[in-house]
Amino acid sequence: MAQRSKYDIGIRAAQIFLDLRLLVLLFLAFRLLMVVVYTPLFQAGGERGVTAGGDFFTYYQLGALSREGLLPFRDWWSEFPPIPSYLNVTLFQLFGRDYASFAMAFGFLMLVFDVGNLLMVRRIGSRLYSPDAGMALAWLYALLIAPAVMIWWNFEPMVAFFLLWALAALVDRQEKRAALAAWVGALVKFTPALVVGAVWRCRPTQTATRYSVMVIGGFALVYALLLAQNAAMTLPSLTAQFSKSSYQTVWALIDGNMTTGNFGPPQERLDPDAAARLVGRPAVFPGIVRTAIALAIGAVIFLTTRRRDDRGLVAFTALTLLVFFLQAQGWSPQWMAQIIPLLLLTMPNRSGILALVLLSVTVFVEYPFLFIRTGDTGGVISGALTMPYVILILARTAILVGFCVALYRDLRRPGVDAGAG
Repeated sequence: MAQRSKYDIGIRAAQIFLDLRLLVLLFLAFRLLMVVVYTPLFQAGGERGVTAGGDFFTYYQLGALSREGLLPFRDWWSEFPPIPSYLNVTLFQLFGRDYASFAMAFGFLMLVFDVGNLLMVRRIGSRLYSPDAGMALAWLYALLIAPAVMIWWNFEPMVAFFLLWALAALVDRQEKRAALAAWVGALVKFTPALVVGAVWRCRPTQTATRYSVMVIGGFALVYALLLAQNAAMTLPSLTAQFSKSSYQTVWALIDGNMTTGNFGPPQERLDPDAAARLVGRPAVFPGIVRTAIALAIGAVIFLTTRRRDDRGLVAFTALTLLVFFLQAQGWSPQWMAQIIPLLLLTMPNRSGILALVLLSVTVFVEYPFLFIRTGDTGGVISGALTMPYVILILARTAILVGFCVALYRDLRRPGVDAGAG
């Protein structure tokens, strides 16, 4: 009887981890209690609370331009597509009485999207493997620190949501819905549009063509309207990120740029020429060279991989995203919000999870741990911080390259042809 009792207790304990409502409740409680304990504030000494180190105060300042009737893409340029730019204005108009109210509202909205990410990880994991595996991956996502941090730092959880939604719809054979998700996601940030490459690799040509027309055509239509309104303030949203000097990458080490890649104060957004103003040293390897290398690598991957099933679709997207990040002149910690769910879904094993933890360590030790110690040097890494900074960049790059190699090896294995069904 005692043995049977222990067995029953074990069964009930296991069933707890299959309870989706409990998972969502704990997910919400942990993140909401974070903001209760570390309420965001902005005082004379600087930003305090859970949002310190993130971009919310910059978003607040950009939204505050609307106090004078100034709107993005009409009166000032933004380095991001229209959705986050107008989101800053909308939240400022609704909650801009003080920074704390704005930051709390922005964070709560990102929390909603991150709950969506949790559910998407479960949904995609269940389709790729099994319902139990999907729940296990959702628990792992809930336990990782990076997604919890990002909801109080930036709008990257929203980017990850539309990327995952596009993949979930593709796995469910809902190509039109997938195209809609990728289109909206591209208007938040460009990376969800990278799913187009995976669709061409893993779906029939007719499906891929239709998908591409919907995503790229819809994106072009929105920008055509914005360009017609004010081209001078719209073009920088397409070019500003590529005009920045290198930062926090191997490319930055080669160039000798030892700082982060922030733009100037919000008032500079009123001058379209400021978007192309180089801050830091020029690139030894210009963007066209990095892009050419990435395209060559992408062509090799596209032509030599064989897996075309749903796992191949997700893995190809993850690999595309990593190659894109590796060729970029800069690195941003918030990109972890996109990387983590994709790698959980493609490497659901101990090695993959431990590598994600190691990646998180290198990312957060680099920023904010090292950079908060650069107050005396104006945010420039120098002196005793130089060697650990270089080691962290090289380690992070090596981990990302290692993920790329593992994904490529998996894609080399033949899978079920998704187009056959």
